[in-house]
Amino acid sequence: MKIGITCYPTYGGSGAIASELGIELAKRGHQVHFISYELPFKINKFYKNIYFHEVEVLEYPLFKYPPYSLSLSVKMTEIFENEGLDIMHVHYAIPHAASAYLTQRMLGKDSNFKFITTLHGTDITIVGNHSSFYKLTKFCIESSNGITCVSKYLKQLTIDTFNINKNIEVIYNFVDTSKYKRNETDKKKLGLIKNNELGIIHISNFRPVKNIRNIIEIFCRINREINCKLILVGDGPEFAFAKETVKRFDLNDKVIFLGRKDNVIPLLNSANLYLLPSKSESFGVSALEALSCGLPVIGTNVGGLKEVVANGVCGYLFDPDDINSMVNACLDILSSKRKMEIMSAEARKTALKFDSRIVIPIYLEYYRKII
Repeated sequence: MKIGITCYPTYGGSGAIASELGIELAKRGHQVHFISYELPFKINKFYKNIYFHEVEVLEYPLFKYPPYSLSLSVKMTEIFENEGLDIMHVHYAIPHAASAYLTQRMLGKDSNFKFITTLHGTDITIVGNHSSFYKLTKFCIESSNGITCVSKYLKQLTIDTFNINKNIEVIYNFVDTSKYKRNETDKKKLGLIKNNELGIIHISNFRPVKNIRNIIEIFCRINREINCKLILVGDGPEFAFAKETVKRFDLNDKVIFLGRKDNVIPLLNSANLYLLPSKSESFGVSALEALSCGLPVIGTNVGGLKEVVANGVCGYLFDPDDINSMVNACLDILSSKRKMEIMSAEARKTALKFDSRIVIPIYLEYYRKII
């Protein structure tokens, strides 16, 4: 099968999953064509069967903002015709689904161009729900030949928010459990966490929804009771605030800022616990990756994270601002080697349910259905 994929190439859940999907499809012998303004950050080496097509945006004084979505439509049309694509899969509704719809119209009624839109979360909760994009987002969803959501929560939210009557398929995000697995030698190699310390890790794009303030507050209180370190991976709007807060709490020697990292597996394996107190998560890709590496997750009981983390089994879920309960849960796990071992084993068992070998065939079956 020849599959076109368009996503945001930058650091974030939707781009990561779209890239991993392309990699997994290519492994299975399918030809994958990424179409975007730059190479997705996860495609950081040569992969057989993966091709990249850069969207060139016209710079012209008349345009205050370059018309990327129009240029994307032109490139989609070109690649569909030249490469003989079977289907186009766009991730994140705005503007990718709009560009795909315009491509479909340009190619005409006799064309067999069909596109699937995968909704990831903020394209519904923030961007799509904004008054300036609401009608367009609703139109794009309803005009897609196929629609998928990454969780049951997001599906219901999409239906309720946009009054969608069209069928929406839930296809969960996935993880390659053969790559994301526990390896104790990673901790020794990196040397971020000493033998007498325990590690807590958080990975994100540092947007306000990730509750970075609460992460630092939780860690500060845990650190009073247990000798530990906090590893913060990523970058974004709250990064400067996080550094300033750590300095104010006098935690500079206890908090490690690593910025963006393409390969987070060794970092996850350096830690003992994953912290994700987000105000909302449509799924929680980073939490799934942590579970696969045997890390219990302390998160929130909002959104789709409840479909990934079994409360009390492989982690604990609380209200986003229930700092006291999160602190107590972290201490409960970190202070008991036996409990940590049990939850670590359960974390791995949970991740296996979302293995790429299970989820990728579901995507392929859905492609064939839409085609």
